[in-house]
Parts: sequence; structure tokens; C-alpha cells
Amino acid sequence: MPLIQLKQAQLEVVQIAAPDSASAPKAPIVFLHEGLGSVAMWKSRAGFWPEQVCAATGRAGVVYSRRGYGQSQDIGDIRGANRLPADYMHHEAWQVLPELLEALHVKNPVLLGHSDGGTIALLHAARFALSACIVMAPHVMVEDVSIAAIEASREAFVSGDLRERLSRFHAHVDTAFWQWNDVWLSSEFRSFDIRNDCTQIACDVLALQGIDDAYGTMQQIDDIQPSSGRITRRALPGCAHSPHRDQPELVLQEVLNFLQDKA
Repeated sequence: MPLIQLKQAQLEVVQIAAPDSASAPKAPIVFLHEGLGSVAMWKSRAGFWPEQVCAATGRAGVVYSRRGYGQSQDIGDIRGANRLPADYMHHEAWQVLPELLEALHVKNPVLLGHSDGGTIALLHAARFALSACIVMAPHVMVEDVSIAAIEASREAFVSGDLRERLSRFHAHVDTAFWQWNDVWLSSEFRSFDIRNDCTQIACDVLALQGIDDAYGTMQQIDDIQPSSGRITRRALPGCAHSPHRDQPELVLQEVLNFLQDKA
């Protein structure tokens, strides 16, 4: 699996070429995974979803695993000295992602983020120029339903089969799980709120939220209020926390429609 060396870590990165049928070059799509995600977790029985999006939209793509996820470099002592701070998504959006984009010579991309990846996309859009921003089930603040679902995931990891299932997608499965779960269930994280940051977004935003999402309510996308960019919100029926898996055809069509007039 291709690895790219950044200042502090090696990250797993997959680059997707634009389809041969693409006419004029368009901004590539950078895919940002969920809190327990990775490059491999974008895959399903229907195939590698980022490839399907790139083929449908006529764009190139970049998919990467954040540190500690997938095949990216481990962190070590993630529950001790290297425990993630409450602003870990700010760091990813404002430090790591810009460094990765520079290393790949990518400018003004489309960001497409899921869950934590959606939050990272919004935070990046608040400070950096983008062609567009697409978020699926993002977190702009902490809700009680989110905490309850994350507490349930901890029980499933410790006492159920979640650890075994995740180990198929992560070389360092304990790092992948605990770096996310510990920070979300910490007292410091309860005040996490990026709604003010979202007012600084200047590009157009597509925000998708499953009606049946156990990790967040419609308020998560209702409260995204960009200052100048237009926002399109979609409530997805029959959809839980993973729109691209629960409603793949509907989500792909929403993405295609949204990007039709984008560079």
C-alpha cells in the first residue's frame, strides 16, 4: 500500500486517476474517513466507493488514512502520553491535511468527508480555499445521542466482536479505536463546537444527514451556516450514520448534481 512521508508520520494514500472520458480537468476529490475509518473501509460489496464517485463526476481522487488508522503509521501509547487532545480534528484540518495536499501538489480540491472526516472538511473549508465541500453525517457539536452511541461502541469493542471486525481494516486496531473513543468520551470534548468556524466557509457546501443516524440529529447540518458559500442540505430517509453505504445510489446522485457546475 502506498505510503507518503509527512513531517510527523507516514500516511497510507491511494490516488485515483480521472476517467479517460473526462473532458476538461476538474478539481480532484479528497475523501476524509470517519472516526473508525480508513482507506479500506470505503470499500463495500459494490466496490470502492471513491472510485465510483470519481468515475461518475469525471474527477481524480485522493483517499488516505489518518495516522493510527488503516495502514498508516502507528501512534503508540495512545491512551497515555499520546492521547489525542480535544482539538484533534482542528489539527488534522489545519496542519496535516494542508501538508498532505502540498505534498501531492493538490490545490483547491473538493473535500468529501464522512463523520469525523466531515468535521475535518468543514474546519479546513473555514480557513482554506476549496472548489466545494461535501459532508456526510458531520459533527459540528456534541449531542447526547452521539455520546450514547459512542459508549455503546466501547462496550462492543471491549466485550463484543467490534475489535475483531475492525482488525480487518486497521494494522493497529487498538490505536484506531481508542484514539477516537477516549477523546469523544472525555469531559474536555463535551464543549467541542465548530459552528462559529463554519460561518467562515466561503465555498459551496453539500450536507447530507441520515434521518436514522444514531450518532447525530438533523441539527448537525442545520447549524452549518456559511458566511458566503451556498449550502444545500439533504435529509436522507432509510439512512443511518453511513450515507454512502446505506443509500449509495441516492448519495452518488446528490454528489453528482451538486458538482455539475463546480470547477
